[in-house]
Amino acid sequence: MYKYDDYDQQLVDERIEQFRDQVNRRLSGELSEEEFRPLRLMNGVYLQLHAYMLRVAIPYGTMNSAQMRQFAYIARNYDKGYGHFTTRQNIQFNWPKLVDLPDILTELSKVQMHAIQTSGNCIRNTTTDQYAGASFDELEDPRPWCEIIRQWSTMHPEFTYLPRKFKMAVTGAPNDRAAVAIHDIGLRIRRDEQGELGFEVMVGGGLGRTPMIGKTICEFLPKEDLLSYLEAILRVYNQFGRRDNKYKARIKILVHEIGAEKFAELVEKEWEEIRDSALHLPAEEIEEISAHFTPPPFDVLPALSSSFSEKVGQDEKFAYWVQNNVREHKQQGYAIVNISLKPIGGIPGDISHTQMDVVADLADQFSFGEIRSTHEQNLVLAHVKRDDLYAVWQKLDEYGLATPNSGLITDLIACPGLDYCALANSRSIPLAQRISERFGELDRQHEIGKVQVKISGCINACTHHHVGHIGILGVDKKGQEFYQITLGGRADENAKIGKIVGAGLSTDEVVDAVETLINTYLGLRESKEETFLDAFNRVGETPFKEALYGAR
Repeated sequence: MYKYDDYDQQLVDERIEQFRDQVNRRLSGELSEEEFRPLRLMNGVYLQLHAYMLRVAIPYGTMNSAQMRQFAYIARNYDKGYGHFTTRQNIQFNWPKLVDLPDILTELSKVQMHAIQTSGNCIRNTTTDQYAGASFDELEDPRPWCEIIRQWSTMHPEFTYLPRKFKMAVTGAPNDRAAVAIHDIGLRIRRDEQGELGFEVMVGGGLGRTPMIGKTICEFLPKEDLLSYLEAILRVYNQFGRRDNKYKARIKILVHEIGAEKFAELVEKEWEEIRDSALHLPAEEIEEISAHFTPPPFDVLPALSSSFSEKVGQDEKFAYWVQNNVREHKQQGYAIVNISLKPIGGIPGDISHTQMDVVADLADQFSFGEIRSTHEQNLVLAHVKRDDLYAVWQKLDEYGLATPNSGLITDLIACPGLDYCALANSRSIPLAQRISERFGELDRQHEIGKVQVKISGCINACTHHHVGHIGILGVDKKGQEFYQITLGGRADENAKIGKIVGAGLSTDEVVDAVETLINTYLGLRESKEETFLDAFNRVGETPFKEALYGAR
């Protein structure tokens, strides 16, 4: 993974001292909360319902064991003993005191982490595939390109105050695990007819009040042109994006209003002026960044392991976990481990300081000291020997981190909702807990198979409910919490916005509604191999809608 140079460290340290002065001025009353707001937002600090919240950047979801231990230290000493992983691969601390925030940022800087640009109308943390550098289906590791984007975009003077927040994602595999189509800019690494690798560039994706799938404006962009082309896109957005209405300020609205073809023409015109500028990426600079992401020193291992096979045959709990939470690795004899942060009845994405330390220890012992955070609010150990899986599972199981539900119905995604967030209309966490408990029996989860349930407490769609197989949106109706259901969404290479199937349901009705949807699916699927999404695409929304609302 990338390590700071002296310039990086100086930038972060100077920013902390600047923010320390701003916090002191707020505490003394020299700054009002309104005056302080834009300053704290640029340092990842939100004011929630009950306390300030700090969002820490985890660039492209990759961290090392020392960084995870520092999260544990912060959770113990400055919060209430836990952290919360988000759908943008970041971590949030929900209860820090304002006076402590500069000290927390100082502790983060000791392990090369910060909270710069995790909020505000700027370019946010670039995200990517949690299996980057490990997956067998990958054309190229996308993380070097995320790092190049990070260095270019951090405190970029031209793009510090955009019309609205701006999000980018990069995937290096044809199986898109980075949800690039629902980002302001999505980049897919692909080959051209000559076999050269470059980027397909998608623009104008995003969810919220007006969910849209991004449009491809460049089928193939040479690698060396990446930054100049991105800069051209941002310049066009900065110039033409609306600033009179924050609900219409995202780039997706601009692309929609003028059309993708016209937008692409504006970008091409801007690009021609800067294509051969200092933004042109020399091969040696690409190689220098890529050198930080070379594969770890893998051992040469056999494809099959009698020890591993014996453990699978002897321990049913372990076998269930392997079936659901372990993925194929491109290196023979290794595996990718998904660590569930979704215990039955738990809070999705939450992890205690003790569990953080355990994950850090496991990473050091079994996965080259490296950890990944995911878009699904889980963690990954990307490089584990198959013969070590049993030992890893035993330790995870001991500390409540071995729930074998990756991709199953209890692997719910939920935002903090009205329990924390000042923007929310309804509670997400209690609903997620109730659904998890309703479907907690393991054999039933296996019978249902792969299905994504995503719950948002408001229209801002932090959990990407629009692209959930079952999406649940909390809405306010005359002071009462209701939930609107969408079906058939997906965020992969065939990204699609889900369909609203009917009127909102009350808090008391929504869990039963999810069960009705699942039972309807089980009744109409043609085989156990037909997933919920496949069945929905085959039969359409009518049977599900009738099951939910037919009696009304």
